[in-house]
Amino acid sequence: MGDGGSGESPGEAKKGRPKSTTKAKESVLKQKSPAEFFAENKNIAGFDNPGKCLYTTARELVENSLDSAESISELPVIELTIEEIGKSKFNSMIGLVDRVRVDEELYEDFESAKAREKRLAKEARFQEIQAKNASLGKKVKEAPATKGIKGRGEASFFKVTCKDNGKGMPHDDIPNMFGRVLSGTKYGLKQTRGKFGLGAKMALIWSKMSTGLPIEISSSMTGQNYISFCRLDIDIHRNIPHIHIHEKRDNKEQWHGAEIQVVIEGNWTTYRSKILHYMRQMAVITPYAQFLFKFLSDAPDKNVTIRFARRTDMMPPVPLETKHHPSAVDLLLIKRLITETSKQNLLQFLQHEFVNIGKAYAERLIGEMGPEFSPKMSVKSLTSQQIVRIHQLFRQAKFDDPSGDCLSPAGEYNLRLGIIKELHPDMVATYSGSPQVFEGHPFIVEAGISLGGKDVKQGLNIFRFANRIPLLFEQGADVVTRTALKRINWSSYKINQAQDKIGVFVSIVSTKIPFKGTGKEYIGDDISEIVSAVKASLKQCCTQLKSKIMKRIQAREQQERKRNLKRYLPDAVGAVHGVLREMANLQTSKKRRYEGEEADVLQKVSAHAITKEILQEKLAKYVEQVDYEMALEYAMQSGVSKGPRETIFIQPLEAHHNFIDFHGSSCVFRLIL
Repeated sequence: MGDGGSGESPGEAKKGRPKSTTKAKESVLKQKSPAEFFAENKNIAGFDNPGKCLYTTARELVENSLDSAESISELPVIELTIEEIGKSKFNSMIGLVDRVRVDEELYEDFESAKAREKRLAKEARFQEIQAKNASLGKKVKEAPATKGIKGRGEASFFKVTCKDNGKGMPHDDIPNMFGRVLSGTKYGLKQTRGKFGLGAKMALIWSKMSTGLPIEISSSMTGQNYISFCRLDIDIHRNIPHIHIHEKRDNKEQWHGAEIQVVIEGNWTTYRSKILHYMRQMAVITPYAQFLFKFLSDAPDKNVTIRFARRTDMMPPVPLETKHHPSAVDLLLIKRLITETSKQNLLQFLQHEFVNIGKAYAERLIGEMGPEFSPKMSVKSLTSQQIVRIHQLFRQAKFDDPSGDCLSPAGEYNLRLGIIKELHPDMVATYSGSPQVFEGHPFIVEAGISLGGKDVKQGLNIFRFANRIPLLFEQGADVVTRTALKRINWSSYKINQAQDKIGVFVSIVSTKIPFKGTGKEYIGDDISEIVSAVKASLKQCCTQLKSKIMKRIQAREQQERKRNLKRYLPDAVGAVHGVLREMANLQTSKKRRYEGEEADVLQKVSAHAITKEILQEKLAKYVEQVDYEMALEYAMQSGVSKGPRETIFIQPLEAHHNFIDFHGSSCVFRLIL
């Protein structure tokens, strides 16, 4: 028993033995690819839910097509087709055989016997109440729609196809243009339609997540005798394209452009109106484009075909890429410009990498930076502290504002034409402001206001555009909405905000649109320069409309006055003719004698040369003449009183000419001798 001196029982020994601790897992740093990040945060790019995904996919494809056609100054012709795909057809596309349900209770839409009995009893009670109400002569309510339970697996799938007549894409670049996130041609400083630079890449990511099917691209550039066809999907974790087919095919019709086809999960029912509103508003802001929209379904009554015809061939100029303004750069951007510049010294770097810095001003800036800076010093040798000093000086120094030459607004003519084409208003006014600047970025505000029209509701109907694309979501917080609702006194312009059908159109273009929110769906009203520009543009339109409304009111009053005069004309003529006959009788009976013109008139009355009919005809002509003279006098007065004159001259063909200027109330006409 000596060797058992511990005195512990086997059970106690087992209980008191320390447990073997598992080795703690070491934390491993993981890196996400850009594609993986956007796949996990797809709501940032506008892919919140299946319905929004369908809308955003269509929008991205249409905007890419517009950019492609405009880049080669080709009038855009764009066809967008959304085809609904049933479950059986989708399964056949992916090689999946339909399977009959075996265990019904597994499914969300399963209805138990108890639930079915309860539902039928409820329907029976409702029918009994309806019959009782009908017998008593009371109003019979409609039967409530039965709410079917739609399981998560019963998704709707759509094939979205967009075809254009743009410049197409180089054959070898297609895989990376669609299968590699954050790689593209729109990352310079210029006005672009895109919000994130993702384009159709996000549609491909959503297709990968919802259907697993690849995207198909057909493309041909001008003059090419082949069509590039590519079927690919994306390796989300590695952010590289996975190519299925990439080949060249015959281009017998010499077509140029691109056709993109993608199959995604979506919801047409909830986002039908948004997609149609988007197409309509796009037709407003781009009247030089021709759109054909189709929705195809197995149910013929659900099919939709809408053609938005072209109304002009005047296209805005292509936006130009510009250099950065010194007041709009940060430290990271300065460092990137230093890394990418081809200039050797600091003086050349300041002159050529930024706008509005000439040689003399660059030398003054370098002198202000301190003794450790010199014009000839290598820009690549700048230390972090020296770069911070440059950034601080950029924020404090005065620079000329950037010009708006790099911007491409729709143009007042196109905006007016688009409004008239799509809304058919009774009256419209447009205004295009001059370029202005916020935080070193140029911007232009264009505005239009319409009254009346087709499919326009009473009250304010607000249409917002940023870099010539419609904004349909989060309208309440937008600078345009808040300005129209709170900063414009509509009644002072003879416009009834509650009862009139008012269309408010505002388009803002800039090298940097100050979007708010993760989805970039609205422009905040915290930038005073933009708020002032939007308000001024809308007030200019209101002033134009007030003039037209006043003229319409005066014309209406003139018509009312003429109607009143014509209404009382027979009574007045009868009274006058009665007085004249009485006077003629007095002269005939020699009770009273009249001389001169009065005697001649009374003699004609007695001889029936002046009758009631003749008097009525003469008086009606006189009323017309007086009314015309009053209207002409008002028009001349109002024309003279309208604001300051703006002298407009047509540029002469040669440098020197003799000429005579004829000054009118609203213009100056120059006659070249």
